[in-house]
Amino acid sequence: MNPAMLLVGAASNTTQTKPLVTFLPLILIGVVFYFLLIRPQQRRARAQRELTQSVDVGDEVVTIGGIFGTVKAVDDDSITLEVAPGTTMRFVRSAIARKLTPDDEEEEEPEGEEADESS
Repeated sequence: MNPAMLLVGAASNTTQTKPLVTFLPLILIGVVFYFLLIRPQQRRARAQRELTQSVDVGDEVVTIGGIFGTVKAVDDDSITLEVAPGTTMRFVRSAIARKLTPDDEEEEEPEGEEADESS
């Protein structure tokens, strides 16, 4: 074989692998973005959707605006909260930030007791 033909053959092999090497960093960046940004965001959205669907009458909730209240009525798109005795407000379901559980209330009480003891 001619040595010039061997060089041409070697050169054509390197050009065939270059596209793969070129796109590999882009593929890796896409995978990293998926696991660091997209997947956690989908989990948070799913958790929020489940929370808004699980709210029922009598639950104590906090809205995204920081208003505490007790659920008095639930419609398809809205929730009515009693924020003070005799005072009700109507919110869209997506305005519910979280449910208050008995554990949340227990965590708040010791702070108040410590303040009373130090006075």
